[in-house]
Amino acid sequence: MDTRQLVSCPGGTVYTIRRGDTFFSLAERFNTTVENIIDANPEIDPDALEVGQRICIPGAQGPVTCEGGTFYTIRSGDTLPRLATRFNTTVDAILDANPGLDPDRLRVGRRICIPAAETPATCEDGTFYTIRSGDTLPRLATRFNTTVNAILNANPGLDPDRLRVGRRICIPAAEAPVTCEDGRFYTIRSGDTLLRLADRFNTTVDAILDANPGLEPENLRVGQRICIPAAQAPVTCEGGTFYTIRSGDTLFRLADRFNTTVDAILDANPGLDPESLQVGRRICIPAAEAPSPTCPGRTYTIRSGDTLVVIAQRFGVTLQALLAANPGINPRMLRVGQVICLPTSAGGGVTCPYGNVYVVRTGDTLSAIAARYGLSLRQLLAANPQITNPNNISIGQSICIPRGMRSASDEYPAASFPYISCPFAPSFRCLYSNYYMMSFRPY
Repeated sequence: MDTRQLVSCPGGTVYTIRRGDTFFSLAERFNTTVENIIDANPEIDPDALEVGQRICIPGAQGPVTCEGGTFYTIRSGDTLPRLATRFNTTVDAILDANPGLDPDRLRVGRRICIPAAETPATCEDGTFYTIRSGDTLPRLATRFNTTVNAILNANPGLDPDRLRVGRRICIPAAEAPVTCEDGRFYTIRSGDTLLRLADRFNTTVDAILDANPGLEPENLRVGQRICIPAAQAPVTCEGGTFYTIRSGDTLFRLADRFNTTVDAILDANPGLDPESLQVGRRICIPAAEAPSPTCPGRTYTIRSGDTLVVIAQRFGVTLQALLAANPGINPRMLRVGQVICLPTSAGGGVTCPYGNVYVVRTGDTLSAIAARYGLSLRQLLAANPQITNPNNISIGQSICIPRGMRSASDEYPAASFPYISCPFAPSFRCLYSNYYMMSFRPY
């Protein structure tokens, strides 16, 4: 029989053999089997196909219907697991929709039914999400502020170890505390920790945990909504002032800045941990320390650069008088903002029984003042023993202008500080000693 004239092929297709064809390759191409081709061509030797020979290719095998799904033609490299992942279904669902399909021998060109993708029917109070490459349930739980168990409960039958790209699942509503009395709700951001949040909102880690039962401090989830309790602060601050902790603050620095002590700050803020100040925490700074209630003169607030020697010179008093008016003061530990007492002779109370008081002005020097009143510099210094350095007088300083002085001492006026012994020179410039108090600046 001349198979080249074969045309009868009910329900199939007449095909002309080409170079390289085999029943196996034809079975794959036309989505059938080698056995079916042999049965449809009993006179053909499958091992001796001739180019130009005509054979019958029986109807391709495939599902008749595909309700709710879609038909798909197998391509090179396809496997049922890959198809299940791509179309958000399962291998079992594909097999059920394609009776007789051999998952280990998919034929290129075969038409199969891909069932509809699996998805939960409803997602009350949540949101639908389509699985992407790299997704895992723990990552999704973290991103959406929920738990793996909550996602599994919302998606019955979901296999957490075999998420399929393209599958649509239900993400339940994010967990959050029900109430947050006297506090505020906060949504976790990347990089947040409970310690940082406690610092930022002036509270403690324990207080945040108490306000959020079940919260795992080591597993905060971006997008998670938590309750931040009200910031801790002293209720009252009588006689003082409230201050909000800033980065870099320490109790020692605050005590210096506000002229108080660390102990006083701690007493005003029960429970405050000096080793763990929280940025943003509001504390009470007690009133600055002042000299004893009895200050017959006036008060002065220490400034940067001040020393007791400089202050004594500026206000025309002796160092001994200044120390006596401020018992307990440490000349080595002056603090900017510290209030001290100036004795009665300060600034205008200069003792001048035989002359007049003069207030130093801009541009004045002792030599110029002495010349203006017909005195020698030596006479002027003799009448003003409080002046320890003739080259260092201050604007506003009071000095005594003596009257009727016939002569002055041949010696430099006695002073307990801060000069070294040195002979007079026409300029009266004498070297400063290294008297220790000159280097004691406020901190």
